Amino acid sequence: MASRTEIICLHEGEKGRSIDPVFINRLIRSLKPSWIRQSSSNMIRFFPKGGRKTLIAAMPAALKECLAQGAQVSLMVWADMDHDMADGNELRAEFWNHAQLDGITKDQFDQVVFIFAKDRLENWIEYLNEGSTDESKEGPRVKDNRLVRDAAEKLAKRCQQMQSDPPLPSSLQWSCRNWRKLVDRMRNT
Repeated sequence: MASRTEIICLHEGEKGRSIDPVFINRLIRSLKPSWIRQSSSNMIRFFPKGGRKTLIAAMPAALKECLAQGAQVSLMVWADMDHDMADGNELRAEFWNHAQLDGITKDQFDQVVFIFAKDRLENWIEYLNEGSTDESKEGPRVKDNRLVRDAAEKLAKRCQQMQSDPPLPSSLQWSCRNWRKLVDRMRNT
C-alpha cells in the first residue's frame, strides 16, 4: 500500500462559481481511499483553470510540480468533453499533444488521472439523481450544492457496491476506469 498522499485537482470553471470542487470533494471523501491523507486541509486541493484550453495549457506545469513532490501527490484533471470530442481518448490525446511540447514523458503523463464528463458534470448529476441522462445534449444547470453532493454520494455508493445497473453513461464509465487505475497503482506501490 502506498504511503499517504494528496490529490491535486485541476478543473474547468472559476473559483467559487464551479460545482466541480463540491462534487469532487464529496465523491473522494465518500470513497474514503485509505491512501489519501485524512486531514481536511491537504487531502484534496483544487485549482480552477477557466476554460478547457487554459486547463490543457496548465496541466504540464501542474504535473511537474506533483512529480517534484514525489509519490505522495497525485494529479487529477477534470474537464468537460464538448461535442468537438468523440470520446475521452480523443480529449486525452489533446492533453498529451500539449504535454509533449512541455517535455512530459509518456510514463509521467500516464500517471495523471483524467476525468471527463460529456458536455458538463451536470449530465452525471442528472443521471445520478434521475436515473438517466442524454449525453448528446447538455444536462440542466445545477446551482444547488446539496444536489451536487447527493449525486457524488450516490456515485461513491455505486462504486463501493460495484453496481452495474443501470449502466453508467459512457463518459462516466471511461472516467471510472481511470480512477480504478489510480486505485490499483496506489495499492501496488
